[in-house]
Amino acid sequence: MVKAVFSIRREPTYDDLPDTRYHFPRTYLNFVQQAIGDSILYYEPRRQDENPAGRAGRKSYIAAARLVDVTPDPNLKDHFYAHISDYIDFEYPVRFQEGAHYYESALQKSDGSTNRGAFGRAVRLIPDDEFQMICSAGFSAALNFVNESKDDGLEESQAPYQPVDEVGSV
Repeated sequence: MVKAVFSIRREPTYDDLPDTRYHFPRTYLNFVQQAIGDSILYYEPRRQDENPAGRAGRKSYIAAARLVDVTPDPNLKDHFYAHISDYIDFEYPVRFQEGAHYYESALQKSDGSTNRGAFGRAVRLIPDDEFQMICSAGFSAALNFVNESKDDGLEESQAPYQPVDEVGSV
């Protein structure tokens, strides 16, 4: 199994419901199948659209989930549904880049610039350590709160959020 990043727009052009399904064309089927049973991240790109401002999207990782299964779209040839469980929004969106640091190393060229070809893929595979780094950043305030609560003498069960080893499991 391998983890993946799924790009999702605020106003999707596909039949997406992020907490239950991700709709995609055959182009990405191999990558999606590799991630079945493992965790995924949702990334919201900044794309040109009908928005009067010209661009929408936060250019950030916004949520994590588990990829359960893939089935063909019964109504649209060469399209599929990735079925999702254990969806959780990040407390804070995580920008794809902080200064010279890229959370996904595949998005950075050797000269330090952004790899637009890799960025253009709606589904990308991601190494475990980069996945964990993004999740940690997305929940960093909650993790800090738990650590501060422990210092204040609160029991772990009293803290509102407990860090997870894998998305969906405590």
